[in-house]
Amino acid sequence: MIGEIIVSVVTLSGLGLIFGIGLAIASKKLCVSADPKIEAIYTRLPGANCGACGMAGCMGFALGLIQGSCTVDKCPVTEINKKLEIAEILGQQLKTKTKTVAVLHCGGGRRAKDKFKYEGIKDCIAANLIAGGQKACIWGCLGFGSCVRACPFGAITMGPDELPIIDENKCTGCGKCVQICPKKLFTLVPVEKKFYVRCSSLDFGKLVLDVCPVGCIGCYKCQKACPVSAITVINNLAVFDYAKCQNLGECIQVCPTKCIVGRN
Repeated sequence: MIGEIIVSVVTLSGLGLIFGIGLAIASKKLCVSADPKIEAIYTRLPGANCGACGMAGCMGFALGLIQGSCTVDKCPVTEINKKLEIAEILGQQLKTKTKTVAVLHCGGGRRAKDKFKYEGIKDCIAANLIAGGQKACIWGCLGFGSCVRACPFGAITMGPDELPIIDENKCTGCGKCVQICPKKLFTLVPVEKKFYVRCSSLDFGKLVLDVCPVGCIGCYKCQKACPVSAITVINNLAVFDYAKCQNLGECIQVCPTKCIVGRN
C-alpha cells in the first residue's frame, strides 16, 4: 500500500517536472518580443478607453496602429500634439481632420405632445420599442437620457425641457451619442459651422405643428433666403450643406418656427 503511494507520488512528480520543462522550452520558443513602439504610443493616448476609434480601448488602438488596421486620425480624443508624436513614432504623416461637435436635431422636449403615458424603463432604447415611444412626433427625442449615459466624457446632460444639452467644451466628437440614439437625432457638425436644424421630422407642415410648435414645416423660406445655396429642403426637412455654409445667418432670420438655431 505504502509502496503504491510512493510510486504514485514519484510518477506525478516526474510528470510535473517533464511538463514544467516542456512549458519552459515552449515559452522560450514561442514568445513574441514586445514592440517598444506600442508602449511609446500607448503613453501618448488619453486612456479614455471610449472605443470611439472602433478598437478595444486605447491599448487595442495602439496595437491597431502598429498592425496597420487603423490610423492615428481615428481617435477623436487625443490632442493634436500627441497625434503628431504618434505619427512620428510610426514614421507616418498625420492626416488632419476637421474638429466636430455633436448637435441634437430636436427642439421638442416638453413642448412636443405625448401620445400616451410611458411608465416603463427610463431609457430611450427601451421606450422606443413600445410603439416608437411616447411622443406624438415619431421623429422626436424621448428624453430619457440614453445619450447622457453613453457619453464617456460627461459632455451631455438633460435640460429642464427634457432635451439633452451638449457641452461643446467637453465634446470630443467621439460619436457615441450618434450610435446610441434610437431616433438618430445626433450628428457631428464641423466646429466652425454655427447653425443647424433642430428638427428631424419628415412629416408635412400641418402634421408637424399638430404635435410640436418648433418643428420644421418644410416652408422653403430658409432655402430661398440662403445666398450661397447651403440649405435644401429634402422630404419636408431643411438640410444644411456644410461645405457651402458660410455662417451668414439669413436662415435663422426667416425661419417661422425658429427650428434653425445657432450653436452655443
